[in-house]
Amino acid sequence: MMPKWRFRFLRISFGLTPEYIENIYEQFFFLQYSGGWSLTEAYNLPIGLRTWFVKRLVKQLEDEKEAMEKAQKGNSNSQTLGRHNAPKRM
Repeated sequence: MMPKWRFRFLRISFGLTPEYIENIYEQFFFLQYSGGWSLTEAYNLPIGLRTWFVKRLVKQLEDEKEAMEKAQKGNSNSQTLGRHNAPKRM
């Protein structure tokens, strides 16, 4: 005798979509690779805080890239050490 199912659908998944899970793994990788975080640290962060750290790290890396490009073009205000501005020896 066939069992009678109480509900129409045998399986309904209310879990996370594969795209969402991949996005989370990308955030973990990014925080590990660029930020030096451990997997446990990234995993245990609240979602909002983890998202903020990812966005802030992206901004920091973009700012650093822009500064490096600016310095390579010679438009920076960097100084070279010479006799007039070298630190004094002790």
